[in-house]
Amino acid sequence: MNRPLSLDRRRFLTRSLGIGTLIAAPGFLGACSRTEVGTGAPAGDADLLEKLRKQGHVRVGFAGEAPYGFQDEDELAGEAPTLHREIFTALGIPELKPTLTEFGALIPGLLAGRFDVVSAGMAITPERCAKVAFSEPEFVSPTALMVRKGNPKGLSDLASCAGRKVRVGVLTAAVEASYAKEAGVPDGSVLQVGKQQDGLDALLAGRIDAFALTGISLRWLARTNADAAVQVLEPFVPVVDGVSQYSPGGAVFRKGADSLRKAFDDELARITGDPARYVRLIGKYGFTEREVPPRTLRTASLCAA
Repeated sequence: MNRPLSLDRRRFLTRSLGIGTLIAAPGFLGACSRTEVGTGAPAGDADLLEKLRKQGHVRVGFAGEAPYGFQDEDELAGEAPTLHREIFTALGIPELKPTLTEFGALIPGLLAGRFDVVSAGMAITPERCAKVAFSEPEFVSPTALMVRKGNPKGLSDLASCAGRKVRVGVLTAAVEASYAKEAGVPDGSVLQVGKQQDGLDALLAGRIDAFALTGISLRWLARTNADAAVQVLEPFVPVVDGVSQYSPGGAVFRKGADSLRKAFDDELARITGDPARYVRLIGKYGFTEREVPPRTLRTASLCAA
């Protein structure tokens, strides 16, 4: 990917992307005149699904992060907008009208009525669930390793890195450092890098033997460095204190928009229940069947964690 992902989506570092620009669309930045007392959110969200069907479009907020949600020339692209366009079209809402904003401003913008849905692959966390309503998971983010072409060290996961006493690169303040420690990689064998491109460069320079990150991000990094002599290994799900670390993300709604969220979830289940269709839709953004959420992984449990 050309720019580093905001680690805020995975709860380990909060920062903004500093974009601060808007893609204007007629009437879609105006303030709502009717709001729920004390929240700033538009009133009447119970009827939002029917309202959107009548007007033929839904306003979505995104943060300009590839491969989750970004602008590709004049098109809104990425995992979330592509899935959401498919779902909203099935619901009789054929058009997505986008608002580009900073990642940290997505939830405030949603609550203030600047858009109807956040379409940015946002991580489902209890802290966010206290403010907004998430869809069921639309993806999970298994960890993977990027290695030099041919995998000369014969690695497969972080446990193999520990067993072969190799050096592992991780993003500063990201969760992969704790995953490496849990797998037995000594602190002295873990190199922290500031951004994804730095990890790839350290790998090619021989300063590390593997770069650990989500498979989604590593595949996109490899795609945007197509001439680099690297490869991304099969993803794996780290286990910390007996808990599988799936790192799921989903669409975000205001709490009052129950009919819209439930209809969205019904259509989402049809897609995640058909892995081949899922990959056809978003495979070009680095998503595979390994990113399809398990049926047992539910937002209610994630919000209560």
